[in-house]
Amino acid sequence: MENLEHDLDSIIEEMIETVKNSKDDVFDITEESRKEYEALTKELATLKKQVAKTIEEGNELERKSSLARKKLSEVSRNFATYSEDAIRNAYDVAHQIQSEFIMKRDKEKSLRHRRDEIELRLKTIEGTVARAENVMGKISIILNYLSEDFKHISDILQNAQEKQAFGLKIIEAQEEERRRLSREMHDGPAQMLANILLRSDIVERAYRKGGDVENAMSELKSTRVMIRDSLHEVRRIIYDLRPMALDDLGLVPTIKKYIATLEDQHGEIYFTYRAPEERLAGQYEVALFRLIQESIQNALKHAEAPRIDVKLEIMKDQATVLIRDNGKGFDQSLKNEKSFGIIGMKERIEMLSGKLEIKSELGKGTQVLIRIPITKN
Repeated sequence: MENLEHDLDSIIEEMIETVKNSKDDVFDITEESRKEYEALTKELATLKKQVAKTIEEGNELERKSSLARKKLSEVSRNFATYSEDAIRNAYDVAHQIQSEFIMKRDKEKSLRHRRDEIELRLKTIEGTVARAENVMGKISIILNYLSEDFKHISDILQNAQEKQAFGLKIIEAQEEERRRLSREMHDGPAQMLANILLRSDIVERAYRKGGDVENAMSELKSTRVMIRDSLHEVRRIIYDLRPMALDDLGLVPTIKKYIATLEDQHGEIYFTYRAPEERLAGQYEVALFRLIQESIQNALKHAEAPRIDVKLEIMKDQATVLIRDNGKGFDQSLKNEKSFGIIGMKERIEMLSGKLEIKSELGKGTQVLIRIPITKN
């Protein structure tokens, strides 16, 4: 037993050293991100000036191009009254200005694209720095816990069997989560990617076999659909784990982002809300997002709804969610494949002392009304 305690102390010492090194690594990443942020900010300022100048030059060329086209139109209408040199000059001037205008717009488009890339990158870096600072704070807490409280764990664990069970429970939970993710990735994106690879081979063979462009284009269209479906499935798995935007941006922006990922794949989904700028406590934001997510998925998968309306209203002491679709509806007196999803929703709502009301009729769509009381800490 004494040897086991000694081994455990050695393991804890190694963990403390590893966590300290991790904290240093996070700090280095944070500093590198800050430097990149400063450099990109300067580049963005320069780009904005270039974009503004390019737009102004493009507008001037557009005005000149309009005048040149009018002149060219006049020459064309009165062809006999102009000399050959005048006609040629009108055509050359119009062509040159139009070419300059097109090049200027292309330059503007390129500058705008780079500007948008930098702005997006800056937002990403801001999120990275914020998360890194948050992680560093948590690492400090962990270090303190390992250095002080956790060193006395041998006094809490009575024997080696308890220690072993403690570790096995953690490993079991991790393995179960990995198995679930493995199944979802295998049954979803992995299968789709294999089919995409097969389709690409078909396209190649069709093109090589006498240049069958029509068949190749048909296969390419099918491949594009499969890629879109695969991307949607990957995004769904990420959101099922936990959308990072919920921690970074809050409830309303995360719902908007989630709905945006569905719009390319499904019908019309409309989201309206009334909510204060002040964010809710984490347990409310997670619960409301998951409830809305489950309701939308039910409407898409089971009701096959062409249109879904989501309304969120957050008041001082209550959050209300209304999800209405115009899908197939269902008979509420009968159990069906949606029961497990509804049971999960009820359990989540009951944990927060809320209420769930579902109204549905065959052929008349479904309405889900959720009310959750908000308690200030």
